[in-house]
Amino acid sequence: MHHLIPKLKGGKGGPTVLLHHICHREIHATLTEAELARDYATPEALRAHPRLAKFFAWVGKRPPGFASKVPGARRKR
Repeated sequence: MHHLIPKLKGGKGGPTVLLHHICHREIHATLTEAELARDYATPEALRAHPRLAKFFAWVGKRPPGFASKVPGARRKR
């Protein structure tokens, strides 16, 4: 489950979406909580992010049981 607005930014009890764990980890490795709350609080916005769109297209070609590790934090700080 992914909270569209992070719990730390007031999203507790708010809308959620069901995501594959690899996609969920990639979202949090790419975007900060503040970015998620401010600019990416809808599934459409997440799909439109250039890096996430590329990742979703790549992982969508994998078999259903595919599992992969997401490298450590990749956010630019």
